[in-house]
Amino acid sequence: MTTPLVTLAPAAAPTPAGPSATLLYNDWYPAMRSDALRGKTIRTTLLMGIPMVLGRTAEGRLFAMRDSCPHRGIPLSCGWFDGRALTCKYHGWAFEPVSGQCTSIPSLTAEDSLDPSRIYATAFACEERDGYAWVYVPEPGTGRVRARSQAEAAGLPPVPETPKFSERYRSQHLAAELPCNVDHGIIGLMDPAHGPFVHQAWWWRKRASIHEKAKHFEPIDEPFAQGFRMAAHTPSGNSAPYKLLGVYGEPISTTIDFVLPNRRIETIRCGPKWFSSITTVTPTTPSACRIDVYAAWNVFYHLPFVTAIATFFGKRFVAQDQVTMIQQAEGLKYDPSLMLIDDADRPAKWYFALKQARLEAARTGAAFRHPMQGPVTLRWRS
Repeated sequence: MTTPLVTLAPAAAPTPAGPSATLLYNDWYPAMRSDALRGKTIRTTLLMGIPMVLGRTAEGRLFAMRDSCPHRGIPLSCGWFDGRALTCKYHGWAFEPVSGQCTSIPSLTAEDSLDPSRIYATAFACEERDGYAWVYVPEPGTGRVRARSQAEAAGLPPVPETPKFSERYRSQHLAAELPCNVDHGIIGLMDPAHGPFVHQAWWWRKRASIHEKAKHFEPIDEPFAQGFRMAAHTPSGNSAPYKLLGVYGEPISTTIDFVLPNRRIETIRCGPKWFSSITTVTPTTPSACRIDVYAAWNVFYHLPFVTAIATFFGKRFVAQDQVTMIQQAEGLKYDPSLMLIDDADRPAKWYFALKQARLEAARTGAAFRHPMQGPVTLRWRS
């Protein structure tokens, strides 16, 4: 059971952007909610600074194209989509949207030798998971990675998906725009020390509840996944939502993964009961980003209004982060000197080191070298 998207409006007037970030390509990013793509509706978005137009074919296949006609550059979204072809408004050039292949150029005559089928608009691999249209964005200049089936896409990384542990579950989506570059959005996402200050509330935790914590981390170094894991542990005793799970009388464990380029995956297990979420921070431009949260659970499955309750508190939680990032952007626009400390900021340091290692591997063609040497225990107060 999935409920409608909850999008958080900016809590203040737009803030001038700070410095931009180096972007990671050759990976999947959530472009928008897939339930917004119905019938012959086409929608536009910015992803990695690229204007995109997305839709769904008459067969139900999602597509994502650069919102630019290769003829004269007018946005293809200004034209017409009939379920099979996206037609440019300017000169009527028509394109099959999944592959981007041109199917018609009305101005050609029988005397012309140009074969329209040899012309392609830029199309991106696009797949549907967890209610999102995920788009694979290749490195600029590396050629087209056209949309294709999962079997044909064997050479691409797997499309991200939230782990689920039962057939019946509820789910929810949240989203918020952040006026900062993706780096600041991500290190804010993984910051373990801000909770008692940014998220202090009777229903979450209070500043007075701060205490020392020790968590074990280990590297994630797999063919299509590089990052780190906060190993399975008993969740914090000063967080009210975790205390509620005590009603099941089962041991509670939490595992949190961070995986490049932008994904935080949390899994909470309590016997057969579970909660999982995937949170992404996606660059819309080099200096702005969007946070998306998809959560799925079977805890309190039969409790009336559980989704409405989860939405209320989830929206408040994400809004607190959003307000803080808007306020932080005021300072970042002046490009101040910043510092990271141990151990609370070690995950942020790992992120930057992981990002640099991936960029270096892409630049040189050498194997990825994980910056973590092995498991480590971090300690901080929160």
